[in-house]
Amino acid sequence: MSSSHGRFVWYELMTTDVEAAKAFYGKIVGWDTREAPSSRYTLFTVGRASTGGLINLSLDAKKLGARPQWVGYISVDDVDGAVNRVKELGGTVHIPPTDVPDVSRFSVVADPQMATFILVKWSDPGRESPIDPGALGHVGWHELLAIDWERAFAFYREIFGWQKAVADVGPTGAYQQFSAAGQAVGGMFNKPAAAPVAFWLYYFNVADVGAAAERVRAERGKILEGPTDIPGGGRVARCADPQGAMFALIGKQSDKAVGYFERDPSPGSSARARWSW
Repeated sequence: MSSSHGRFVWYELMTTDVEAAKAFYGKIVGWDTREAPSSRYTLFTVGRASTGGLINLSLDAKKLGARPQWVGYISVDDVDGAVNRVKELGGTVHIPPTDVPDVSRFSVVADPQMATFILVKWSDPGRESPIDPGALGHVGWHELLAIDWERAFAFYREIFGWQKAVADVGPTGAYQQFSAAGQAVGGMFNKPAAAPVAFWLYYFNVADVGAAAERVRAERGKILEGPTDIPGGGRVARCADPQGAMFALIGKQSDKAVGYFERDPSPGSSARARWSW
């Protein structure tokens, strides 16, 4: 099994206005963009590093009810085998295993609670770059808002081998962190009743969450929750871009981003912010 199996390795925004998204995220997260060679695909970049992709939501997808959203790619050793396991465990296959010449083999799937993600195996293993969850402009945390997080965790454990990490139980219920390849990379909890569907939420590292949140408002995005303090001195905010795609911000009020949800060393401390939606 490769060292990247079960790790989030790429992120993609499907949107109804590519040019508006370029401008918005450039101002909020500090991303630049460049066009991928020989394709209609835009790359978000930080310096020389690519942090994600940007594509136009197709008319066919919109007719099927697709909406602007961020989706994460999770690396697997065998896309076809993983797709078969998804189906066996009650998940849905939206796009069957497909090859992108000289790039990857991928499949768009959903877990049994209909949260969407993408399975991927790069054609060239050297394409995989080291993941730095603390770097500004990169994704520092992954969060699943599930209908039933315990059943969801069982599904993902079977597909990717994820393990339970720190758990927190509070007034809003349980929050279960999970680890991939021995590193805590995200958390799961039961979504608020107001959230219509289960989904994955991705947290972008910024230097100052408060300032970034103000930029979201100024650029016609929405602040859905926060900014809220979290243990360890960090802050988070849940947001939506002008086209409606949800994302989150995580960081400190300094030039050092928080790449994960740090735990307060005091007994009984929470590992997360308390979301009321």
